[in-house]
Amino acid sequence: MYDITAYLTIKNKTFYTVLTYYVDGIRKMKWVSTGFKENESKKKAEKKLIQIRDEFKNKLETITTTRTKDKKVQISFADFMIKWLDMIKHQVEESTYTGYKRQIEGRTKEYFTKNPVMLEDLKPVHILDFYNWLYSQGLKGNTVVKYHANIRKALDYAVQTDLIQSNPAIKVGRPQQQQFIADYYNEEELNNLFKVVKDTTLELIVYLTAFYGLRRSEVLGIRWSAIDFENKTITISHKVVTVTDENENSKTKTKTITKRKTKNKSSYRTLPLFKEIEELLLYTRKMQEYYMSIFKESYNKQFKDFVCVDEMGNLRKPDYVSHKFKEILKKNDLRKIRFHDLRHSCATLLLKKGISLREIQDWLGHSSSKTTERYAHLDSSTKIKSATAIENALSFNGNKKDILDLGSNTSTKENISNC
Repeated sequence: MYDITAYLTIKNKTFYTVLTYYVDGIRKMKWVSTGFKENESKKKAEKKLIQIRDEFKNKLETITTTRTKDKKVQISFADFMIKWLDMIKHQVEESTYTGYKRQIEGRTKEYFTKNPVMLEDLKPVHILDFYNWLYSQGLKGNTVVKYHANIRKALDYAVQTDLIQSNPAIKVGRPQQQQFIADYYNEEELNNLFKVVKDTTLELIVYLTAFYGLRRSEVLGIRWSAIDFENKTITISHKVVTVTDENENSKTKTKTITKRKTKNKSSYRTLPLFKEIEELLLYTRKMQEYYMSIFKESYNKQFKDFVCVDEMGNLRKPDYVSHKFKEILKKNDLRKIRFHDLRHSCATLLLKKGISLREIQDWLGHSSSKTTERYAHLDSSTKIKSATAIENALSFNGNKKDILDLGSNTSTKENISNC
């Protein structure tokens, strides 16, 4: 589809139509005489202009269609994936794009550069070979699934744009994911953790994460304006993430960004404000005001509305939280877990206390109940109620003594062995 602009101009006392259009990104111009003199009707010349423009447009599109039929687009699969990455850059969140970029410019490009195949020649076996190579690199099924999702989406785009006739990834089975087994702290371990983080830079962050089961990005995104001290509520509506940034010199570095949008619609939630959390928040706010008064112009006021900032007003970075948390556990001989496992700890604690999966889903901000159901196996004590109900409803025809007596009865043994 060509976008052609046209206007009238006078040359040698004759009205000319000047056509401007682009071919392969190159700007071109064409002059066409309307056949009308300068002293004739300009309206007739304008009418002729429309005719000339439309006829030229149809001619260009006919030529392009013929060329497309005669010549297939030749592009390697590796190059196509890079082009697809550029195409979606402004269609997804920056953090999501960073994940895609890491995959495609990393292992995907590496493998298909060493094992080149043209896009139109790509077959399911090529994709399967790539997955097997990923496994040989030590990647788990949960990670390979992400590669599969990106390849399938990219090839869907190739079908939509008529680069290929069908998507070969559809014929490839989805890589097997390992069963989700979350690590977590029990009540005693959490209380011990609260003791050792006291007066550290992670005290408030750990409390917020464990009490509310927040994602790391969510706890760092909490703002003072989202806390209602009067009605005792806290709203989770922002997030802070680290993404890869490429500057003009093609040098890659990381940068921290804040987002109004949380992970999904259900992630936006308002929760009650615990008394312990409220006290910590009020203390934190007082300390921020103190640091602001001391450091004056040196204090970074850009993140004034954020709760999780350092003494100079700088936003706490995701990597800092993870590394500092690991350091605290090691220093105090606490069992090693990831910072994200505090979210799992919250879910497990709620489940153990008899809170329904639906209620836990709302508390954690899961978009699907299936995500919440992953926690159902974490603590066997939650199944005691079900076991008791079954035991009360069902009973053996004979008691344990009757069953044990069967073992000493020879004739019975013989009858059983003949069954």
